[in-house]
Amino acid sequence: MELSKINRVFFVGIGGIGMSALARYFAKRGQVVSGYDKTKTKLTETLTQEGISITYLDETAALPNEFLDYQHDTLVVYTPAIPKNSTILNHFIAKGFALKKRSEVLGIISKGMFCIAIAGTHGKTTTSSIVAHILKDTGYDCTAFLGGITSNYNSNVLFGKNNVVVVEADEYDRSFLTLHPDVAVVTSMDADHLDIYGDKSHLEESFHLFAGQLKAEGTLYAHEGLPLEKSISYGLSSTATAKAENLKVEGSKFVFDYTDHTHSIRDISLLLPGKHNVENTTVAIAIALQLGIDTEKVKLAVANFKGVKRRFEYIVNNGNQIYIDDYAHHPEELRACFDAVRQLYPGKKLTVIFQPHLFTRTRDFADEFAKVLSTVDELMLLEIYPARELPIEGINAQFLLDKITLTEKKIEEKDLVVQYVKDTKPELILTVGAGDIDTIIEPLKNALNNA
Repeated sequence: MELSKINRVFFVGIGGIGMSALARYFAKRGQVVSGYDKTKTKLTETLTQEGISITYLDETAALPNEFLDYQHDTLVVYTPAIPKNSTILNHFIAKGFALKKRSEVLGIISKGMFCIAIAGTHGKTTTSSIVAHILKDTGYDCTAFLGGITSNYNSNVLFGKNNVVVVEADEYDRSFLTLHPDVAVVTSMDADHLDIYGDKSHLEESFHLFAGQLKAEGTLYAHEGLPLEKSISYGLSSTATAKAENLKVEGSKFVFDYTDHTHSIRDISLLLPGKHNVENTTVAIAIALQLGIDTEKVKLAVANFKGVKRRFEYIVNNGNQIYIDDYAHHPEELRACFDAVRQLYPGKKLTVIFQPHLFTRTRDFADEFAKVLSTVDELMLLEIYPARELPIEGINAQFLLDKITLTEKKIEEKDLVVQYVKDTKPELILTVGAGDIDTIIEPLKNALNNA
């Protein structure tokens, strides 16, 4: 399906962060955009305010008239998270509409454009957001589809006037194989989504296939140590081609130098804490320099990048209490997040509220989760957020808690977590998880601010 021939678009699962970015893109282009989601959220309410019609009823009768019968110029975009028995999804299938996954639509949009695709089991949202910000802030410009709400732009989609597009390439369900990038990045290839891939070797095979999608004259960047041939390595090691050096913490900022074979930038200031974010920034700088952007402009752009919502986001920082929220939901992401907190606040007691995401991920990485969660000072564990999955017998919060060696640990309901924080006022709080743990961010913020 050609982009120029699409006049109407319906999104089945419009509330997803990637889906909503596409919805905003088509609405900006002037197409008629509508959607369905099972739950009303801040994001869907914002889309409605932007003029996008959304229904929360999974019924054919809830559809706008223009989406009841087949139209050749109508595109239906769906997410794999939607149940196969969805009434609305099956209506579109039965009527013969053109159905595409989000990734396929990104492939349609990016076709004919200079495409920068960021892939990896961790770090892709932050990295793609930094790349897009540098291109925007320096005046180079780009269109971007991101997996998070960037704090600088308060959006997950950026609109550019040139032919450059930055996309977050999702490995889930092998979605990124619809892209043919000019520049590709692989940030990590840790085992994940084993419900789809079965084992790590099949996941790695998928990343190799993604690297093989690169255009003939394209450039592949890979985090140092990843087994991807013909790639430019980046990281903190002295053996990396594009590397961050002389890393130090100054207040709440990380400061470092960037070097590669042809460039050197001293004393780069980064608001995002953690070595992993320094690495994410390093490859973003490498891409910007490859595109010919001036080094001083790059340095200034990095310094004023404010981050991504739910990626090490400060919710409260009032001297008495510090509350940080992060999307981390894999053992390696948790480890990186905890390390960053410890580097910034080495003397403070760390209270963590964690919501496991998916029964399969909790089962497959139970020992790894237990090991990293055992490194905090106090843990409150919420029940597993199921997302697209049915329960697995014996896999629950208690199963995970039993493996954690921490003394101060307990399973808690969300409302009781808020009450506990209100009563005890921990000095350093971290909420982590990819489910609906974000629904307690505001209540926790209020509990601390109204001390």
